[in-house]
Amino acid sequence: MEASHTHAAVRKERVARWSIIASAVITVGKLLAGLFSGSLALLSEAAHALVDTFATTVTWFAIRASNKPADDEHQYGHAKFESVAALVETGILFLLALAVLAQAAGNIFSGGHIIEATPLVFAVVIVSILIDLNRIRALRKVARDTGSQALAADVLHFSSDMAGSVLVLLGLIASRFGFLYGDAIAALGVAGFIAVAGWRLGRRTLDTLLDAAPKGRVARLRTIASAEPGVLGTGDIRLRAAGHEVFGEMTLMVARTLSMEQASAIRARVLAAIRKEFPDTMLTVTTSPVAPRSETVRERVTHIAYRRGLAVHHVTVQDIGAHLSISFDLELDGRMSLGEAHETAESLKAKIRAEFGAGTEVEPHIEPLEVKHLTGQDAPPETVSEITRLLEKLAAQSGSVSDIHNVRVRRTPGGLVVNYHCRAAASLDVARAHRLIDEIEHHARDEYPAITRIVGHTDLLK
Repeated sequence: MEASHTHAAVRKERVARWSIIASAVITVGKLLAGLFSGSLALLSEAAHALVDTFATTVTWFAIRASNKPADDEHQYGHAKFESVAALVETGILFLLALAVLAQAAGNIFSGGHIIEATPLVFAVVIVSILIDLNRIRALRKVARDTGSQALAADVLHFSSDMAGSVLVLLGLIASRFGFLYGDAIAALGVAGFIAVAGWRLGRRTLDTLLDAAPKGRVARLRTIASAEPGVLGTGDIRLRAAGHEVFGEMTLMVARTLSMEQASAIRARVLAAIRKEFPDTMLTVTTSPVAPRSETVRERVTHIAYRRGLAVHHVTVQDIGAHLSISFDLELDGRMSLGEAHETAESLKAKIRAEFGAGTEVEPHIEPLEVKHLTGQDAPPETVSEITRLLEKLAAQSGSVSDIHNVRVRRTPGGLVVNYHCRAAASLDVARAHRLIDEIEHHARDEYPAITRIVGHTDLLK
């Protein structure tokens, strides 16, 4: 990215330097030819070329300034130096157009005049047309590739130069055939082209300086973002152009139940899709959590608890007439006093009622939070064998669970923690399999009180 930006900067500066040289050569040539022939149109074009020489010099300095990297005082870079240069050129063009218009009108009202159109004068005009044609092509390509507004402004100027030179050529031909007003009419045409170029340049420059968003870009960005999975909508999109880059901000609406990692992944996908279509657009994308229409009551309850740092499970939702009944298990630190636990539960109940309505029935069941991280060590082999036989007996009694294997028993400060694998038919539904494993766990803890936690994993029956 940095290398491509540096390459673009070098190209802009190089083409601007050559443009200055070309403008200076054309200015001298047209000035000498105009003085020699007495052509008002040619002298007007010489003045126009002189202005362009000044303007291209300003453009070169503006491009050098705009290529400076962003800093603490110019956090979006220095690209608007080009826009300031283009605005100065706009003012100069309008002043020049008015001056040429006044001089040409005076010439017409005075009865016109015949100019001395020698072959040398014709040659100067034709050579200037060819020079303009060549540099317009070069400037347009670099301006398009780099997005330089200052170079794009020069393209407009030199297009009007070339058109003006063609009018001067026609005026010279008309004067050569004795038409008194040919030169003055050509000068009027030159003034018109200068004014049109100034208007077009001024409009584009003001759009940039006033932070007008590129036409149609906001709507397209909304379409790109909304097409990405997980995006529920887009909020405010603000864009501003600065040289060849567009900076902006976008807000994405995502489900509030998503984790930070999931929301970040959605944001990254949206940014990648935008950069693929608009490499010049640099966006700051933020996510705003919202409640999607598809969000279930259980998800909403879980989210409310999660935001308060609480763990809930076994959420049960019932429709009781016109209101909801919501019950769940609320895990709290077992060392917490009952008073503190009650206060926490009541606070959670209030938040849930605020979400679903004051008439909502909320019943939390408080249970001690199980310790998730324990220091343990393998139990003696005889203990493992004893518990394995117990699990095999209980599995046989269930009728659907078999092949108890991979039994691991660890001693911890809280008691024995048992992990084991078993097998069941693939056709068995999840609810039935869960009940069977729960029954084995309960009976095992009843018959072997030293067991504080038992976890069974069900493999498929071979």
